[in-house]
Amino acid sequence: MKTLRITALTIAVLAAFPAAAQSHAEVLAELRALKAKVAELETQLKAQAEKTPPAGAQWGMTPDQARELNRITVKTEAMEDARDASGLKMLKIGGYADPTWISNRGRRNSGFNFLDSRAETGYSYDNSYFGSVVLDLQKETDSGTRWRLTLSPNRGTDTVIGNGSMVQEASVSVPLGNLQTRFIAGHLPDWSGYEYQQATLNKLVTHNLLFDYTLPTTYTGAGLELTRGKWIVKGVVANMNAARHLDGDRAPVMAYRVDYSRGEFQGFGFAGVHGKAVNYADAAQAKTRVDLFEFDAYFIRGDWTVQGQLSVGSHKGAAIVPDPVSGDLRDARWTGLSALAAYKFSPRFEGIVRVDHLRNAKNGGGLLGYTGYWDPANASHGDLRSGLGVDPTIDCVTDAAVSACNTGANRTALSLGLSYLWDLNTTFKVEYRLDRANLPVFGYWDGSFRKSNSLLGASVVVAF
Repeated sequence: MKTLRITALTIAVLAAFPAAAQSHAEVLAELRALKAKVAELETQLKAQAEKTPPAGAQWGMTPDQARELNRITVKTEAMEDARDASGLKMLKIGGYADPTWISNRGRRNSGFNFLDSRAETGYSYDNSYFGSVVLDLQKETDSGTRWRLTLSPNRGTDTVIGNGSMVQEASVSVPLGNLQTRFIAGHLPDWSGYEYQQATLNKLVTHNLLFDYTLPTTYTGAGLELTRGKWIVKGVVANMNAARHLDGDRAPVMAYRVDYSRGEFQGFGFAGVHGKAVNYADAAQAKTRVDLFEFDAYFIRGDWTVQGQLSVGSHKGAAIVPDPVSGDLRDARWTGLSALAAYKFSPRFEGIVRVDHLRNAKNGGGLLGYTGYWDPANASHGDLRSGLGVDPTIDCVTDAAVSACNTGANRTALSLGLSYLWDLNTTFKVEYRLDRANLPVFGYWDGSFRKSNSLLGASVVVAF
C-alpha cells in the first residue's frame, strides 16, 4: 500500500510543474481523483487478501471441515496398514451352495442331493458335482503372484479321485518376467470342454456325457500359462487323477489347453491329454497309454448362447470286454459330440436345450475311468447305472465270442432346462433329462433292463 501512495503523490507533483496554465482548482481536482483511485485499489487488495485461505487450509472448507478431513485421512491410512499387515490386501473370498433335488425313474428314488458321500454311489450322471457347498479363496500379491484354494466337502475333485479331502483346487501362478507369462503349479481341475464344473457357471443341473465320462478330473503338476493377444495357451506335466505316484510309478501325462477369442462374441478352444493313466479294467490297475483330444467353440451374443464340443479318446487295454479267446485286455475307443443352445426370454428367464451323443461300441465299450468290470457269470456286464456296457439280457457265459457279447452301447442324452435369476446372487434351475442307449443297459430298481431312463432335477444356486 505504501508504494502505491508514494507513486500517486509523485505523479501529482510532477503533473503540477508543466501545468503553469492550469488553475489551482484544476490541480486539486486531479489530486482528489488520484486519491480516490488509490483508495479503490486498496479496497480491492484488502478484499482479495480476505479470500485467500491460510496455510494448510483447503479450498471450499471451513476449519472444522479441514480438521475432519485430516482425521479421516489418518484413520484410512491406519486401516490400510492394518489390512496389509494381516495379509488381506488383494484377497478375494467367494463361494456358493446349490442344494439339489433329483428324481431318478430307473433307480426309483427322489430327494435332495447335498454334500452326500461318494462311497455309496460313486460318480455318475445323476450324482456328479451338483449338491455342493464351495468356499473359494484367491490372493494376489503386489508382484502379480496368484494363489488359490477352493474347498468343496464331499464334492471336490480330490474326493472324486479317491483321496477323500475337500480340496477342489490348490494352485499358484507366478509371473515370469511379465504378467502374460506365468508358471503354474498345484492341484488343478481339468480344463477341457465347454462346460464348467461349478454350478454358478453351468447352465443346467447335470453335466453332459462327455464331461462325465470322457474327461480327466484333475492334474497335480506344474507347467506354463501364456497369454499372447487373443490366444491363451497353458500346459502341465502332471499326475492325472492322482495326488502322488506310488512306488515304481514314473509315468506322468502331458495336458494342454489352447483358447482363442475371435471377437467379442465368439471363440474356440481345444485340449488334450497324452500319457499313462490307471486302467481299471486291469485287476492290478496298472497304468496304460491314454490319448484324449477335444475341440470346443462358443457363440454368445444378445439373448443367444450356442456351445459345442467334439471329443475323441482311447485307453489301451481298458475296454470292458477282454478277448473271448485269449482273455487279453483290449483297447477302449470312443467319440462324442455335445451341443447346447440357450435363449433368454427376458434378462432373468432363460431356456436351455442340450443334446449329447457318445459312440462306445468297440470291444464292449469302455470310457475314461471306471465303466464296470466284465464278469457275466456274476451278472456284471458294465456300468448299468450309467448305461454303459454290453446287453445284460443275453447269454455271454456259454459263448462269449458272439458279436453281441463284444459290442457296447452307444449313448444319447437330451436335456431341457429353465433357469431364473431371482437376484444377483440367486438362480433357480429345473431340468428334465432323458438318457437313451441302443441296448437295454439301464438297470432298473426292479431288476429289469431298459434302453432309456429319465430324471428330473431342480436346484437353487446361491453365490457370493
